[in-house]
Amino acid sequence: FLDHVALGNEEWNPWEADEKNELVASQQRYEANLKMIKNARSHLEQTSLRVQIWGKAAIGLYLWQHIFGGHLQPADVTAQWREGSQKAGKTDFSFITGPSVVPGYFSVEAENVVLVLNGREKAKITYATQWLHYAQTLIQTHKIQHVAVVLLGNEQCNNEWIQPYLKRYGGFVNLLFVTYDYALVNEEDIFQWPLGVATYRNFPVVEPSWSMLHDPRSYLCNFLGTVYKNSSRETLMEILKQDGLDKLCWIAAREQWQPQETNESFKNYQDALLQSDLTLCPVGINTECYRIYEACSYGSLPVIEDVMTPGDCGNSSMYHSAPLQLLKTMGAPFIFIKNWKELPAVLEKEKKMSLQEKTQRRKKLIEWYRNFKAWMREKFINTLENAFLPSDKG
Repeated sequence: FLDHVALGNEEWNPWEADEKNELVASQQRYEANLKMIKNARSHLEQTSLRVQIWGKAAIGLYLWQHIFGGHLQPADVTAQWREGSQKAGKTDFSFITGPSVVPGYFSVEAENVVLVLNGREKAKITYATQWLHYAQTLIQTHKIQHVAVVLLGNEQCNNEWIQPYLKRYGGFVNLLFVTYDYALVNEEDIFQWPLGVATYRNFPVVEPSWSMLHDPRSYLCNFLGTVYKNSSRETLMEILKQDGLDKLCWIAAREQWQPQETNESFKNYQDALLQSDLTLCPVGINTECYRIYEACSYGSLPVIEDVMTPGDCGNSSMYHSAPLQLLKTMGAPFIFIKNWKELPAVLEKEKKMSLQEKTQRRKKLIEWYRNFKAWMREKFINTLENAFLPSDKG
């Protein structure tokens, strides 16, 4: 009887099957939407980290433009206020810099802050501590939760002044990324950070071109820089002159350091990098110098004087007395020499290299440098996320 009724109904309502299908379809749509909302929510939870970077030292531009590949508005480097944003990993980053960015006169738009500071000399440290005190007040008033610092350290690694601000010494700074072979680097909360290029002289982000990789270069090597009295740079100049090697290289030595670059001197320097197979990197005050990274940008292989900087650099058991730990750990394909007396043999070998071999070497160098920056970016993001995101342990 029931079968008969059902059959009768079926005959009576020719649209019933369609309705059933529609019901199933709408149920599926509902479930799909639910799933989408759940995914979106979990995605939102994943991207809940917001980090604001306050660039109060020129190395902030190396971090943002060179390592993150980020952009700034306005593009004018002399602007009072410049900003940019980028999504990376599980984090939304924003970056602000410029003379108008002063404590209390801009909106704090994230619970997590990265302060980029200059601790190279006394006057800079005084300014840096003002920013640290401002950040400390924001922590105490619960306006922000976490602080990391990227520090242009002192060239002789005298960075004691920052220690009381670090969490491990009773302060509030969770993480420190610091330039040079600082003895306290432990890869837990204190990390070595690359010096990078001289962004204070507006050194650009260089995109490798075909000619940069393949064209013959006019000079075996270059050195444009200050020759300090009684330094290894004097030794270098003597060795270059001895065998007439200075005729094969682009050498422009001066007796005094010039902080103010003219357009002409800067163009000369870039041309020298582009036209030389090797860039000589003698020790200034610290073994690590902007020149190393700038040479990499143009595919000119750095020849580095591999000696430890005097001062407080690298005295920990981890570092012993080997300089440039970060670059060496990352397998930098440079030429390291202990004494400039080794240079004539290096240049002799250079003369015998074919253009094809040099092209391969340039490709390898530029590829390494690209990977190095990508690795630093990943490490920076992961370190922040591991330290700042709530853990899922409970």
